[in-house]
Amino acid sequence: MYITTKGRYGTKALFELALRYGEGPVPLREVAATQGLSEHYLEQLFAPLRRAGLVQSVRGAQGGYVLARPPEEITVGDVLRVLEGPIAPTECSLGGPDYAIRFCGERSLCVAQDVWVKVRKAIENVVDNITLADLVRQEREARQRMAAMYYI
Repeated sequence: MYITTKGRYGTKALFELALRYGEGPVPLREVAATQGLSEHYLEQLFAPLRRAGLVQSVRGAQGGYVLARPPEEITVGDVLRVLEGPIAPTECSLGGPDYAIRFCGERSLCVAQDVWVKVRKAIENVVDNITLADLVRQEREARQRMAAMYYI
């Protein structure tokens, strides 16, 4: 599976909202500037994220976006599925043996499909167990380590 800019930028943008969770709406231009992303591209990504219930938009002069749920409840997998679609290395790994027949035309049991299903499940296990809160925690710990370093 290849994660495109949709998935990477969407994850970075929601990470930025998670960093500022509880501080009120964040304008997309600030998210874009802080994360080094295109504001125009983020506008396109936030529409499906809003429809999926991951973010809420707030109108007005002090408007912007906020997470629709606490960062502990939104996983990287949630973001990737909204922006990238199903998490799977191959089409056949999305279903059982009958599903595989539709995509590759194999009429016999495909031993490779078992490999692709295991790969899919391993990827899902990782991305579904990392929340935005985990990313925020990692960032803050990394900043503390960097602040504690000194050079002679």
